[in-house]
Amino acid sequence: MRQRLSSVATALAVAAALACGLFGLGATARAGTGEIVRVEVLDGGTTARGTLQAALRITLQPGWKTYWRAPGDAGIPPTFSWRGARNLGAVAFTWPTPEIFLTSGFRTIGYHDQLVLPVEVTPQTPGKPVRLKGRMELGVCKDVCVPADVRFDHQLDPGAPRHPAIAAALASRPWSASEAGVRAATCSLRPTKYGMQVTARITMPSAGGEEIAVIEPGSPTLHAGETKTRREGNRLIAQTEFLPAEGRAYAIDRSKLRITVLGRDHAVDIRGCDAG
Repeated sequence: MRQRLSSVATALAVAAALACGLFGLGATARAGTGEIVRVEVLDGGTTARGTLQAALRITLQPGWKTYWRAPGDAGIPPTFSWRGARNLGAVAFTWPTPEIFLTSGFRTIGYHDQLVLPVEVTPQTPGKPVRLKGRMELGVCKDVCVPADVRFDHQLDPGAPRHPAIAAALASRPWSASEAGVRAATCSLRPTKYGMQVTARITMPSAGGEEIAVIEPGSPTLHAGETKTRREGNRLIAQTEFLPAEGRAYAIDRSKLRITVLGRDHAVDIRGCDAG
């Protein structure tokens, strides 16, 4: 098992290198100084729920791309740290609908040129100032891929007006299951030699064109492989394999599975599925 999982990790690293090119020390340094990517915090004021609306605006040099939370076959998932933040109770992201890229035969999912990522902040102590400080580690790719480490530090303004860039990003989120007319979503599990095969059957209207589904395990102890998707009439069938992180026990909770269907006309965000 240990050798198999190490091979999986190595294969993914090689795939990323093949899809995006070699990592170069010079390019990495440029990413670190913001020549390729920069970040700023946008204020969106106070929501009707009493939380604070903000966003991270990640701006890339023309032609560069970065990745969605589930980046695909060879992408690099972004990670966040909030060290140094003040009065930060909870943070919730709303990811805009991403694009699908095909590079050297590998499918990746992300954004080109710019990403406005809405962040809803719940203060730990209501009415007290919130300092949104942290760092974001992400991969950015053009002819090569480089890791970027961007930092931000901003005291949120609860009296700020509605920001048009945040509003546009929120509007571009995937549709919910009810908005998309999803009538049923079931997931069956079957043990494999090294992990667990998950097959989702989703009764829903077409999202348009070729539909690609992404199944996220909802657990840091699991890695999801590529999802194969096909349509049978009014039902979409999506299948993937979850592999456990090396040396770690795991359990699959169907209620925490997240299925995103990316289509030509819109995307659909399905939270959880029933046994079936």
